[in-house]
Formats: sequence, structure tokens, C-alpha cells
Amino acid sequence: MTEGPLAEPLSLTPEQVTALRGRLPRVGEKVVAAVIAEVPSYSVPFQGRMGRTIEGAVTLALSGFLDMAVNSAASGTSGTRERPQQVFDAAYALGRGEARSGRTMDALTAAYRIGTATAWREMSRTAVSHGLPAEGLVRFAELVFDYLDQISAVSVAGHADELARTGRLRERHLSELAVALLAGREKERLEQLAEQAEWNAPASLTAVLLPQSAARATRPLLDPRTLELAGDVEALDGWPDHAVLLVPGRSRAAVLRSLGEVPGVVGPTVPWTAASRSFHRALRALELGLAAESQALVDTETRLAELVVRADPSAHEDLRAQVLAPLADARPAAAEKLTETLRAWLLHQGRRDDIAEALFVHPQTVRYRMGQLREIFGDRLEDPSFVRDATIALS
Repeated sequence: MTEGPLAEPLSLTPEQVTALRGRLPRVGEKVVAAVIAEVPSYSVPFQGRMGRTIEGAVTLALSGFLDMAVNSAASGTSGTRERPQQVFDAAYALGRGEARSGRTMDALTAAYRIGTATAWREMSRTAVSHGLPAEGLVRFAELVFDYLDQISAVSVAGHADELARTGRLRERHLSELAVALLAGREKERLEQLAEQAEWNAPASLTAVLLPQSAARATRPLLDPRTLELAGDVEALDGWPDHAVLLVPGRSRAAVLRSLGEVPGVVGPTVPWTAASRSFHRALRALELGLAAESQALVDTETRLAELVVRADPSAHEDLRAQVLAPLADARPAAAEKLTETLRAWLLHQGRRDDIAEALFVHPQTVRYRMGQLREIFGDRLEDPSFVRDATIALS
């Protein structure tokens, strides 16, 4: 970092400069004491050895000011460029350190404000007591406050830069954790990534797949620990307009309430290290078009049978053909009606009136068709294995 330019040099006598330099250590003590008293965030950190270190830094900063404010011939000093640069570098590092410590820019700027006022009060008294005239005092004040404003601005910049850097770094770590969770990495690796990302792992996670626009609107309503992946993500290959959210929640019901009516697919709630299982089930439901069919939130826990039946479409088709093979010789229209009747008979467990109501036909019609089916299928209608296969095939 480099310092901003000061205006015209301040004319101080060698005696005044000597008096000001001799006063600087005491000014540093008073600045630290004032900050401790008035800025709660620093009441503990500035005690003891840390306080003495800060006193030295204040003294260095004010000495740098004198180097910059007084021409080297009048002040009798050397290294006028190196010391101010050292001061500004230290101020920048201070801002970064404060960000890493978790303290805000408000605390830092308050400390500078109080420190500047204290330093000016002490230095102006010394300067006046050694003959600095009124017009010189005004110029002195301008230079002091301008210089310390510059130092404050450099520290604030360091603070902001560190927050941005650590924020980007943490976002990258969180993204790496989310990718590893979807990939089903081993528990030890997931715990390592969670610690690296400073992510407080919940007991469980629920995978939610939804359009990116819906994800942006929904994210603020969810647990702050929610992990998100969107865009060009290998796990979402084929769904570039979708995002995956890994949502913590004590209960599945709470997660569903938070999501509301957003269009998307919700996987099962699983232990957080098993999040890939929730993701892959939700992805399968998305691939099967369950979300497109409903245009609303799809809870896979209520659609398990469909997911099982549709898991292998070709196998399902083969099973259906195998179960209905005895109807191959029937006329298409007759085969269709008998298939509908067989399906209703399986679902309603042979209750004739319920079957008739489901098919919108008379119970006698049901009796007639079931007679036909018994002639065609014979004892197979009493075989539990066939009943199982037929129920799945006609689902």
C-alpha cells in the first residue's frame, strides 16, 4: 500500500519537533487507554503485551507523520519515505488481522476516531506549549487528521480485502464439500472438508432439485447451512437450468414447510454423510418427469412405488407383456377391457362393488369379465407370485 500525498509541509522548529518526538511514547499510551475505555471490542485484546505492541505501533505511526509533515532538513531525520510506507503497510495488515479475528470495521473505525482525537489533543498541547502560533496550529490539525484518515482508510481496505478473500475461500470450500457429498465420498473425507469450510454439520440433509430462479427465491427461507450447487455442475449434467440444495433440518416436515409450493423434487431425509442417496433419488424422479407432471413440489417419499416401477422401463414393459401373454389371442378391444378389470381386481382385492365403481360398470359386468379372466388365467389368479407380478406390471 502507498500513502496519499500530504499538502504543504508544516514549518516546525527543531525544538518543537524534538518536543513532539519526546512526547510520542506517552501519546501512544493515552491512545491505547482511550480505545480500551471507549471501544468494548478492544477492552480485552489491548490489555497486557498486546496493548504495549499497539502503543509501539501508534508511536511509529505518529513518528511517520512527523517525517512526512516536516522537511528532512528541518527535522534532522532520514528515511522519510521508508517509515511512512512501513506505517501504511502495518495499517493494511492491521485491517486484515481484525477481519481474521472476527471484529467489524465499525470497531476499527471507532478506534481510529478515538485514537485520532486523543493523539491530536496531546500533540497540539505540546506544540502550543513550545510556541506554535495559531495559524500553525490550524495547519497542524489539518495534517494530523488527514494523515490519520489515510491510515484509517488503508486499514479499512485491508479489512475489506481480507473479508472478500476469506469469503471467496470459504465459498470454494463449501462448494468442494457439496460436490463431495453428491459424489458419496467416504465419511472421513467429508468430515475433513466440513472442518475446512467451517461448516457446522447437521444431523441430516435433504436434497432438493429445482430451477435456479426458484433456488434463489427459496434459499433465504432455509437453514443458513444449506449448501448449493448450480450451473455447470457435473452432478446436474443434463439439467443446466437447475440447482441442487442440500438442506439441513431437524424434521422432514419442517424442510417441506420451508420450501412451500416451489416447483421441484425433494429426496429423502438422510444422515448428512449419506446426502448422495437423497440426491440420486431426487435426480431419478426429475429424470422420470415426476416434477413436470405435477408442476409443484414433488416429495419422493410419497412416490416410492412409481420410482420403483419406473426404475427400469424396459424391464417393466417385459413384465407387463409376460403377465398379459394369455390375452394375446383376444380381440384388442376385449383385451383392453379385461386388462382394466384385472388391474381393478388386483387393486381392490376382488371386492366386486368397488371394482364396478372404479370401472363405471355394473357389478354383473364385473362378474362376467372375471369369469372370462378365470377361464384364461386359471389357477394363476390364486398364485401369490403371479398376483405380485401382475400388480407391479399393471401399476
